[in-house]
Amino acid sequence: MTAHTWWLLLILTVAITALIYLINSRLRIHPFVALIVVTVGTGLAAGEPVANLTESIEEGAGGTLGDVGLTLALGAMLGRLLSDSGATDAIAHALVDRSGARRLPWMVTAAAFVIGVPMFFEVGLIVLLPLIFGVARRLEDQGGSKGSPYVLLGVPAIAALSTLHGMLPPHPGPLTAMTGLHADLGLTLAVGLVCAIPTVVVAGPVYARWIAPRLPEVRPDAALMAQFTGTGRVADSRPDGPGAQVRTNAPPRAGISVGLAVTSVLIPVALMLLRTLAETLLDESNGLRAALTFVGEPLVAMLAGFLFALGVTLVGASRPGEETRASLTDSLKSVAAILLIIGGGGAFKQVLQDSGIGDAIASAARGAHLNVIVLGWLVALLLSLTTGSATVGIVSATGIVAPLIGDGGGLEASLLVVAIGAGSLGLNYVNHAGFWLVKESFGMNLGQAAKTQTVVQTLVSVLGLLMALLLSVFV
Repeated sequence: MTAHTWWLLLILTVAITALIYLINSRLRIHPFVALIVVTVGTGLAAGEPVANLTESIEEGAGGTLGDVGLTLALGAMLGRLLSDSGATDAIAHALVDRSGARRLPWMVTAAAFVIGVPMFFEVGLIVLLPLIFGVARRLEDQGGSKGSPYVLLGVPAIAALSTLHGMLPPHPGPLTAMTGLHADLGLTLAVGLVCAIPTVVVAGPVYARWIAPRLPEVRPDAALMAQFTGTGRVADSRPDGPGAQVRTNAPPRAGISVGLAVTSVLIPVALMLLRTLAETLLDESNGLRAALTFVGEPLVAMLAGFLFALGVTLVGASRPGEETRASLTDSLKSVAAILLIIGGGGAFKQVLQDSGIGDAIASAARGAHLNVIVLGWLVALLLSLTTGSATVGIVSATGIVAPLIGDGGGLEASLLVVAIGAGSLGLNYVNHAGFWLVKESFGMNLGQAAKTQTVVQTLVSVLGLLMALLLSVFV
């Protein structure tokens, strides 16, 4: 550890502190702007030549968006198509219908797990709220649950949606970490599923059974519940500050079959898994391997799922083309800010590497003998907690730990993707939009929301880390 190494580590510490301050202070700077400002300041302080600095920023932002941005946009449009066509409703109701009261939390978990593959946490929860409220109200009328039925059914949905959002491609966080760490897509999917399933079980139905009797008074506002369970549907929810504003519209939706709905969701995942099998079992010169490798690229796989969903929506749900186009355009607005944050995080990551700060981190970590999986999880946790953005936590943690695994690849890189994603979920509290969405949707006070949203996502975070560490014994 030379004096220059210590200087670079000090610069990194100041950079992270400045990032947190800019986002959380009275200035309330947008995370994208804060990332760019901190990136420029970090590069200059580290002594990177000005000409090289601008190239690093452009290369980092452009490269990250090139890998992630198009896939993310297609995922947002796929999720909107499924929601607007009634496909997600079909999946959810098919899983929940004819279930006994004791099995309902598990059925909601399964519905959230399937729906959560292409959807962000907030979007998936909004889609599931009509189902949760409708079934919970029936349980309440029948006296079929101990404690609040809304908590009993809401917690499993929160656990499943947040786990998929943080730990599994093709969600933007894991996809960004996977790209930055050069992790194998198929292996990351497999490892993510192995870590996600027990995590969802414990943080979802198991915790729900324990916490629901302790929060018997939790019940959504009657007017809000009527909006979700009546003829109207929730079109948008924008948590902002201490309250969430919910607006509705109520055009009738023609449903499509459950089989087509599930197929639309699973096509991207299936194609990505087929790519991994082809690369594992087939020769490099094999034509089938080349074809499966192409269709298993995240961009192509997501495009295939989107086109399939678009076809069944236009034909099966009989939606006008203009209405579909307007809906798709609207879906892209919700991901524009995330795309900018991802680009800013990519620029920050590149400058850390090009300025030599990444090598300094690697040197310090080797000297401290700190497990790289724990380090990635901890950095993502702290940055997500302090900035209120899981995406900022993931992209920054990826840039910090990437030098520790060299060229990446293999099981270690995939486990690190899962650990970083899990870290970004923990301690979700008042500076996270998802916290306010849960609080306001279920009519909770701050304490009740902390015992549900905050505790559930922290359980997911810790269990995800423990699963990654358990699997790391095979590295």
